[in-house]
Amino acid sequence: MTRPVAILLALLAVAFPASLLAGKVWIDPLHPVVANAGVILMQLRLPRACLALVVGAGLGSAGAAMQGYLRNPLADPGLFGIAPSAALGAVLSLWLGVAAGWALPLFALIGAGSAMALLGLIAGRQGGVALFTLAGMMIASLAGALMSLAISLAPSPFAMSEIVTWLMGALADRGWREVWIAAPLTLGGVLCLFAAGRGLDALSLGDMAARSLGLDPRRLQALIIAGVGLTVGASVAVAGIIGFVGLMVPHFVRPFTDRRPSSLLLPSALAGALLLLLADVLCRVLPLTGGELRLGIALSLLGAPFFLHLLLRMREGRA
Repeated sequence: MTRPVAILLALLAVAFPASLLAGKVWIDPLHPVVANAGVILMQLRLPRACLALVVGAGLGSAGAAMQGYLRNPLADPGLFGIAPSAALGAVLSLWLGVAAGWALPLFALIGAGSAMALLGLIAGRQGGVALFTLAGMMIASLAGALMSLAISLAPSPFAMSEIVTWLMGALADRGWREVWIAAPLTLGGVLCLFAAGRGLDALSLGDMAARSLGLDPRRLQALIIAGVGLTVGASVAVAGIIGFVGLMVPHFVRPFTDRRPSSLLLPSALAGALLLLLADVLCRVLPLTGGELRLGIALSLLGAPFFLHLLLRMREGRA
């Protein structure tokens, strides 16, 4: 076990139980005087904390894989168009008024799967990174336009409000059902990304060198599509749009690794889980009068200045 992994595991071991006690109503584990403290812990905060770990781990590892595959430190899982397509599926379920129960996550997963299939059809034959990136940007643009169309044609103000609120991203009011939806899909996606690790290491040496080492570009691309699609699709299906995790986390942990893409995957997964857990706790404890801050908004407020910082570093030639 490497030192960064050990440190992150230790931090998670401290942060996870602490997150169960924090909220609008704080719980003292030694003197639990709060009424129904057991129900609050087991039915509200525990599934929410578990979901934060699952979603954060998936987004963190997807961001590390994306930056390794595109060889671009500004790459983010949203570039592939999978997150906007999953969001489009969820928006359609809200627009049609069939979002109850399993319908919304199912529609979101269908949207993510459709984007994965379209990516494979457009860029799968050649396996080129440039075509792959452009295809993802096209899908993201199309999904964004269709979401805007759905919002503008919302059948009622209530439906429009539901769509806009859901797109902000949050873990509030999520339960064990969302955990059981996201966990197996995220695990499958993370395993695909880990299987792509050696190929990402070879690709970091350049296209010609990677091919001389026996890299199969089509296999690597398929693993990346499957890994990012499953992790990001599962995240959007249960929590809405949560941005910047995949962008920020690899930069936090990269200085503590040997900078190989494969060695960045596990620390990024753990750091993503830690970041989302802490951000969700912050959203719960902030004293806001109109309810709690949406998680997607909180991470955007953190991520936008971080992105600007990266751009300034790149302009100065230090990124």
